[in-house]
Amino acid sequence: MGLLSLFFHFLFLSISSGEISSQVGINYGQLGDNLPSPEKSVKLIQSIGAKRVKIYDANPDILNALRGTDLQVSIMVPNQHLTNISTNQKLADSWIQSNILPFYPKVKIRYLLVGNEVISSSPKEIWYSIVPAMRKIKNALHTHRLNKIKVGTSMAMDVLESSFPPSNGTFRSEIADPIVKPMLQFLSRTKSFYFLDVYPYFPWSTDSNNINLDYALFVSRTIKYTDPVSNLTYSNLFDQMVDSVIFAMEKLGYPDVRIWIAETGWPNAGDIDQIGANIYNAATYNRNVIKKLTAKPPVGTPARPGRVLPSFIFALYNENQKPGPGTERHFGLLYPNGSNVYGIDLSGKTPDS
Repeated sequence: MGLLSLFFHFLFLSISSGEISSQVGINYGQLGDNLPSPEKSVKLIQSIGAKRVKIYDANPDILNALRGTDLQVSIMVPNQHLTNISTNQKLADSWIQSNILPFYPKVKIRYLLVGNEVISSSPKEIWYSIVPAMRKIKNALHTHRLNKIKVGTSMAMDVLESSFPPSNGTFRSEIADPIVKPMLQFLSRTKSFYFLDVYPYFPWSTDSNNINLDYALFVSRTIKYTDPVSNLTYSNLFDQMVDSVIFAMEKLGYPDVRIWIAETGWPNAGDIDQIGANIYNAATYNRNVIKKLTAKPPVGTPARPGRVLPSFIFALYNENQKPGPGTERHFGLLYPNGSNVYGIDLSGKTPDS
């Protein structure tokens, strides 16, 4: 390869990979009655080294606070709007006109998620609206020449029927063909991402007799697991979980759709019977996962070595109005008063010590 062609080769690589840099973002949830203002929150987001932020709606106060910052932004069409948007292009156009056009491009909106864990948290009849709604939203963006904005939806691990060993990863039979396959086709065609929520805390906490805590926290140097089918060797639970989804996508004929870690984290407290939910483990997990996600060159996973895994850590604050067990209200990197639950730097540049 001549010098000139080599230059253009690297130029192409830098351009094509620019949108999926290894910078880590933060999920900014709002289910608290004691949280700082959007203006203060944006300053706090910048202070912890985040380069991206994901919100769970298109809150105009938050978007106004993000105006003029360098933060890449992911917004969301709430689950309750999916059914209507899925059958009505005018509604999709109207949603884009109301929630993106007033802010773009001063707000760097780059990702638009159509629903949040719809399969896990919404009635079954809404499931079938996910892909049609994604298509309508994509059409609306195209109409307004907003082609930089990638459209996706977030999925939890419970969309899998089987996840162990990773090579046995398989989507649930009732959603694989009618929902996941057309979604993967859409993501592949539009060069978007499969947005995945990965929480090693939950499989570890339900099976702590068989899953070593150090393996879940990325701190084990000796525990390895070799998948008997793929012969890939794993040194942490996170990689196992991500690869089980990659193998499941491969079984549906889409081995190359890129993964985006839409949520990952570890609870810093919980109910009295929720073992392992404490500040030490939360700090250990998040510092280690950030180190992995920001590594240069990127490390990827055993099934996709050397690939960037763009990501959002969950979450900015402990949110006191989240329903469910105590852990749900204790995933924050910050207390509602803005102070750190533990020292953290999402840029990955600060040494652990």
